[in-house]
Amino acid sequence: MSYSKLLKTESDYNEALKRIEELFDAESGTAEADELELLVALVELYEKEHFPVEAPDPVSAIKFRMEQEGLTNEDMVQYLGSKSRVSEIFSHKRNLSISMIRKLMAGLRIPAEILLGASVG
Repeated sequence: MSYSKLLKTESDYNEALKRIEELFDAESGTAEADELELLVALVELYEKEHFPVEAPDPVSAIKFRMEQEGLTNEDMVQYLGSKSRVSEIFSHKRNLSISMIRKLMAGLRIPAEILLGASVG
C-alpha cells in the first residue's frame, strides 16, 4: 500500500505512523524508502500544526542551561549583575535587560529569541 494523501485527521496521522513502522527498514533507493521519506515529512507537518512546541520562558531556559553546565545562582552574577538581581530575575520580579541578554547569549549560548521571550517559528 502506497501512501499518497495529506494528513488531515488524527486517524490519517495514526495510519501514517503505522505505515512508517512497516517501512522503517526500507532499503535506500527503493519505492518503499521514497514512501517512508514522504510519510515522515507529512507526519512532521501534521505534528508542527497540531502539536506545536512552545519556546521555554527565559528564566526556565537559563535554569536549564545552569543545570546542564553545573552552575549555581552565584555563577549567574557575572551575567545578571548581583545576587539580588539574580533573585529578582529568577522570581520574575524583573525582566532581563539588553545587556544581560547579550551576556547570556555569549556566555551560556542561549538564543536571543528565547531570552527575549519570543516564540520560535
